[in-house]
Amino acid sequence: MSTGSGADSAPAPTATDTPARTTAMFSSLKIRNYRLFATGQVVSNTGTWMQRIAQDWLVLSLTGSASAVGITIALQFLPMLLFGLYGGVLADRLRKRPLLIATNTAMGLTGVALAALTLSGHVQVWHVYLTAFLLGLVTVVDNPARQSFVAEMVGPDQLANAVSLNSANFQSARLVGPAVAGALITAVGSGYAFLFNGLSFLAPIAGLLLMRPADLHRVERAPRGKGQLREGLTYVAARPELIWPIVLVGFIGTFGFNFPIWLSAFVDDIFHGDAGTYGLLNTLMAAGSLAGALLAARRGTSRLRVLVGAAVLFGLLEIVTAFAPAFWIFAVMMVPIGMFGLTVNVTANSSVQMATDPLMRGRVMSLFMMVFTGGTPLGAPLVGWVTDTYGPRIGFAAGGTLAMLAAVGVGVMLARVGGLRLSVGWHHGHPRLRFVPREQLATAA
Repeated sequence: MSTGSGADSAPAPTATDTPARTTAMFSSLKIRNYRLFATGQVVSNTGTWMQRIAQDWLVLSLTGSASAVGITIALQFLPMLLFGLYGGVLADRLRKRPLLIATNTAMGLTGVALAALTLSGHVQVWHVYLTAFLLGLVTVVDNPARQSFVAEMVGPDQLANAVSLNSANFQSARLVGPAVAGALITAVGSGYAFLFNGLSFLAPIAGLLLMRPADLHRVERAPRGKGQLREGLTYVAARPELIWPIVLVGFIGTFGFNFPIWLSAFVDDIFHGDAGTYGLLNTLMAAGSLAGALLAARRGTSRLRVLVGAAVLFGLLEIVTAFAPAFWIFAVMMVPIGMFGLTVNVTANSSVQMATDPLMRGRVMSLFMMVFTGGTPLGAPLVGWVTDTYGPRIGFAAGGTLAMLAAVGVGVMLARVGGLRLSVGWHHGHPRLRFVPREQLATAA
């Protein structure tokens, strides 16, 4: 079956033509293989969040510079920018379960190595830079393989729910990880947070080994051949329902998701807090993100208008929060920022996966993750420089402004592609804005 004909003859439901429906919030957890996967991920994700907090705080402690934190983030995501599409080709070619066992093992070893350097007292900032870069190299293959493996575990009917629960899983760990990391760093230092992260990868490895291969949904693997990377790019470019969500998450990932830089700078320069304060802000954001993920799981569908609306509100909330006059206001605003930021991520992810032919899913998701996380090497140093030069408030507001403008621009393009026009009217005594087909608007006029 050719890739092009498969996509055209049996298109997956897109975000624009899927009817609204709800589903059981945890329905995909009834599937044994996915349940094993999710259990392993929540342990590993907790360790990942502990390491992120510890890594950011360690770099800030060693250098006193928000730009150095930005460089660390950039190095971690630079491999995705450089090699992300090749990782997608590998994910489409290789069996995903053994591939994920290998990537989880490698990521665990990076955590143990950084723990050994830190606990021995020999850690220097270049060690953190190197570890972050190596972790990024592994992620190039792990991300598209993990994203596309979800469809093999649950099948198309439960895909949107499972993608949302993956994000809920990640955000649940984010509730625990930063709080534990903050307490651990304050009590005994960053090294033990790195050690926990390294050992936490044993859980997803065990889950993958315990899965029943016969229960997986068979997906045709792409054969080895020339031009597969170019084929993936051509496939996405020809489909507006894929390209515009990817463009939007690229802008938001590059300029709107630089929270390690902003929050560490706010804690250090504006509110004069410590690692515990930094962990608290991340925990509050995670609470909002978890709520957003669970609401997405309950919806069961992905609509592009939800994506655009959430992105606009996400950018606007960042601008407002940047000028919060008191710490408690700033802290409370982390909750809605987390909720709308996660809604953007989940809605874009599930809508792109559902609109993609299974044979192309690894390459499409590698492109999705490349622009979402791979843009960080470009955005993080710039955002860090703006934050250092003009202060945390200007840096945060600038990121929110760019995210909001990108959302408005993509919304306009999607409306034009779909033949939609903005309708302004009243509904039950309240003003209502919505996009409707041009023909419907002309008839109403």
